[in-house]
Amino acid sequence: MDKSIIIAGALIGLGVAVGGTNLGLCYRQVVNNNNVVVVKGLAEKDVKADLALWTIKFVATNNNILIATKDIENQQKLIIEYLKNAGFEESEIIIQGLTMQDAYADSYRDKDSITSRYTLNQCLSIRSTKIDLVHDTFPKIGDLVSKGVSFSSYGNGVAYSFTKLNDIKPEMLKNAIENAKASANEFAINSGAKIGSIKRANQGVFSITSREQTNENDEASQIDKKVRVVSTIEYFIK
Repeated sequence: MDKSIIIAGALIGLGVAVGGTNLGLCYRQVVNNNNVVVVKGLAEKDVKADLALWTIKFVATNNNILIATKDIENQQKLIIEYLKNAGFEESEIIIQGLTMQDAYADSYRDKDSITSRYTLNQCLSIRSTKIDLVHDTFPKIGDLVSKGVSFSSYGNGVAYSFTKLNDIKPEMLKNAIENAKASANEFAINSGAKIGSIKRANQGVFSITSREQTNENDEASQIDKKVRVVSTIEYFIK
């Protein structure tokens, strides 16, 4: 049988890896009728974030700059004390710069309508590998409102990151290549051809997404993530 006819009639194939969270998706196509088969292998792995960056912004307002400054300092002490009692180390807490706004500096505002001339904004960041502690403490810090902490209405939140991608790349590439090769071999068996050497290979781009993807869940806000890579391999057909 004419091998070019066999190749031209090849169907898209699906291969699934066995075990773990690694899946394989492969498909085949003829390239320029040149006895070449293109195989794509997909590998996926569920991972957990290993680094959290928590931003806490709070504000103080007053007509007296000294009173406003004292207020923002007291709020900062309350927040740091709360974080330390929760289990965070002082080295994990980063105090960022203080900013001030003077309402009188706005020439378009009616000074008689200004109730608080000065607005001070302060920001703390927690950089920690204690993912579960961050996750458990984040929703509870609002308890400090009753103690006088005035959190900013914007800019507060936690971003979770997975930083060990290089550690899992070799395993994932191995799985992707194995899945691609399995699909290529399946093609060869079904078509009566044989897979030859690799003509070209592309490892593909690694991507990190939320494990559960919905419109409400963005990747940075989720602890549980999914790493994905699609490798492309071209085999000669014999």
